[in-house]
Amino acid sequence: MVGALRNLGIESEITILSESARSAKEAADSLGIEVGQVASSIVFKLPDGSPLLVITSGRHKVDIALLAEKLSVEKLHRCDADYVKSVSGFSIGGVAPIGWISPATIVIDQALNDYDIVWAAAGHPHSVFPTTFEQLQNATGATPMIVAED
Repeated sequence: MVGALRNLGIESEITILSESARSAKEAADSLGIEVGQVASSIVFKLPDGSPLLVITSGRHKVDIALLAEKLSVEKLHRCDADYVKSVSGFSIGGVAPIGWISPATIVIDQALNDYDIVWAAAGHPHSVFPTTFEQLQNATGATPMIVAED
């Protein structure tokens, strides 16, 4: 994962947490940061069956209807753990926003831009890395979007 970060221009060190970071709250508590600083990777399935990665602030629960409207699709589908693993290469709880094994449509929650530093999963439920909204957007090619109302 460190090599993938460097190749994408993110000069960051992976932090291994003693506690699990399967949820934004767990990650924030372990790091001593605001829950909004956690860049959670949430996977949905688009109507054509392709993956949608939503990099959302931990302070938000993705508004699926709002997001579908913004993406001009009728409906977004929730995914099971097998689908997430098959498209991303990661297990739920440690899905990184980079290093995917399949192409995906990617959006990033504009709320993450409220923070100087955000923390994202590094491919395992106990590993995270610090970055910025701009670096994460540039590295993933994500489209900034409001994914939930505060």
